[in-house]
Amino acid sequence: MKISLLEPLGVSDALIRELSAPIVAQGHEFLYYPEKTTDLEELKRRSAGCEVVMIANNPYPAPVILAADRLKLLNVAFTGIDHVDADACRAKGVTVCNAANYSNQTVAELVIGMTIALLRKTAEGDRAVRSGGTSAGLRGREICGRTVGVIGLGRIGLITARLFLAFGARVIAHDPHESEAAKALGIAYVGLEELMRRSDIITLHTPNNASTRGLISRQLIAAMQPHAIFTNCARGPIVDNAALADALNAGAIAGAGIDVYDMEPPLPADYPLLHAKNTLLTPHVAFLSDESMIRRAHIAFQNTLAYLAGRPENVCSL
Repeated sequence: MKISLLEPLGVSDALIRELSAPIVAQGHEFLYYPEKTTDLEELKRRSAGCEVVMIANNPYPAPVILAADRLKLLNVAFTGIDHVDADACRAKGVTVCNAANYSNQTVAELVIGMTIALLRKTAEGDRAVRSGGTSAGLRGREICGRTVGVIGLGRIGLITARLFLAFGARVIAHDPHESEAAKALGIAYVGLEELMRRSDIITLHTPNNASTRGLISRQLIAAMQPHAIFTNCARGPIVDNAALADALNAGAIAGAGIDVYDMEPPLPADYPLLHAKNTLLTPHVAFLSDESMIRRAHIAFQNTLAYLAGRPENVCSL
């Protein structure tokens, strides 16, 4: 069987060789391409004859999927699979799996970091020191005693909630599926509008799909308190980002920490959040840490081995 890893996974070549060794030992052909490409013809060439294709967050569009005549498993070393053409996979009967949970802790920790940076005006303080300024106007606020609203209380949302609880915050949540583990922590489930209205800090942790796209609308943003801050380390299209920028510029909310957008960075010069007040922006790095990359590589290769053993793991619904 031919198996190809079409892009790097952010780990050493030595680890790739170590993790692929059991595949090769079973007599399968394993190919690794250490450079990304978005060229359709090159992706087709790399996928030709493969039963298993492994990718990360590089787009894998319909023309490539439909041209991959032997493809049976698309092994996505990423949590989200919205960069893969699901319709083409369904049409060809291709199974898709992902690297669920590899970045849970990493994402949750960036949310905490963004929250502290916004509340304590860290970036402004840095600029003040470098420009010869003082502490004037830099009085901050604590997490302790605040109400944190978590939208989407899956694994990442629950880890994030636990971290906020450790700081002494109160946590409320909105999710279609209520968790007994969350209730045991004293987390109350509320409606989405109530969460937006009551929370001092709001953090988003839902997947991007037909039911969540545009979920955080202009109307819901308008329900936020003037002192509230909002963080999004989930997916950009879940939020009306133009409305969020308008609210920030009008002083209707106090700040936002954003890692994801309506497209992948680099962003166009006229993208609204680039010009919004009190905004901390990062270029889709919430998932990215030394530890998460190693976890991701292990999960991805385990997915391939599980498929070869006839028991696919981390299979996604398309």
